[in-house]
Amino acid sequence: MTDMTEQQVREEVRAFLKANWDPNLSLVAWRNILVDSGWGAPHYPKEWLGKGLPAAMSLVVDEEIREFGAVGAAKMGIRTLAGATILAHGSDLHKQTYLRGILTGQETWCQLFSEPGSGSDLAGAATRADFKDGKWIINGQKVWTTSAHHADFGLLLARTDWDAVKHKGLTYFIIDMRQPGIDVNQLKQMNGHASFNQVFITDAVIEEDMRVSELGEGWKVATTTLMHERRGADGARRYDAKIERPEQLYQEYNEEIDHQLAPYIWYPQRTGRVDLLIEHAKAEGRYEEPAIRQEIAKVLSMAKAAEWTARRAHAAQNLGKPPGPEGSIGKLAASHVARAANRVHTMIAGANAMLTGSDSWMDGTIAEILVSTPAISIAGGTDEIQRNIISERVLKMPKEMRTDTDRPFREVPRNQVG
Repeated sequence: MTDMTEQQVREEVRAFLKANWDPNLSLVAWRNILVDSGWGAPHYPKEWLGKGLPAAMSLVVDEEIREFGAVGAAKMGIRTLAGATILAHGSDLHKQTYLRGILTGQETWCQLFSEPGSGSDLAGAATRADFKDGKWIINGQKVWTTSAHHADFGLLLARTDWDAVKHKGLTYFIIDMRQPGIDVNQLKQMNGHASFNQVFITDAVIEEDMRVSELGEGWKVATTTLMHERRGADGARRYDAKIERPEQLYQEYNEEIDHQLAPYIWYPQRTGRVDLLIEHAKAEGRYEEPAIRQEIAKVLSMAKAAEWTARRAHAAQNLGKPPGPEGSIGKLAASHVARAANRVHTMIAGANAMLTGSDSWMDGTIAEILVSTPAISIAGGTDEIQRNIISERVLKMPKEMRTDTDRPFREVPRNQVG
């Protein structure tokens, strides 16, 4: 199966869809059929609901499913990171328990990494995991957690050893978000949306078999999750579109999109909306101005170069190569493009860029761009973090001098003011 040609894959997928697709099924019923066939996640191993095909073939399968008018496996949100991490590091129990629900969309996930006291320094996590009576008792606080308000499970990084150095005392868990002791509060952003959450964890319980990493080796697993996340933050992500058909399955699919994409509806604005620059300049009557045209051309050139960089990274992924530091290059490039587009939109609109509502162009889209683009330089690791990764892992430059990596974590100063 792994040496199938693209044409063979297309033919087999079409044959499967002709024999099995029924829009009168429920969405979950159809996805279970799809997952059982192996076409829901063809890049997964055969023994774990896939066909063992190269990642590039997943794009071919997705294309055939869309052209047929069918619906594929669930891919929105953190669930793709959960699936990739569990496949790479999880036990057979984890794979058996969670992979199907990830692909059918029955279970939603969140990522519990960032904390108020450590920001992008994820290795500085201070959420405690104490082993008592055969179970892990979790106490701490996480923040900037997308979709935590409707998540069933979380990918949790917590500290199990306070006498080890910071990167060695962390352990990676799967936590049930629906249990007592987990309090999720949504955070209102300056752009009016509420995608992120702060999560307070008080004596929550994790069974020992829900530990993903070896004790103190959670950073290695977290790195896998982060690399997949950064590879998806380079501007090449595509969100599923609604299908306007009356059958039950399509209706459930559209409802899923509304629910799962709600935290992400402002994400196009945080990229700077390069696609709107020319249209915006024309709407403001400034498209013929040489200075405006020159600035638009600069941003379009930057965006195209960033797109090519992202395509190289995705080509490597499609060849089955694990994600690496190239994700940081793409993410940093996306930040530069967003800020440049923000500046040009402001140059075009002037003070009108601050208008919202019916008095503004596109009902305040430009104002939303201006207040949303800072997020792309923060989410998934700040630009400064990406520069460190690129300098150390790509350019092989000396590591940044640190004073917190050579002593027990309990001795590292934290949350100090002044």
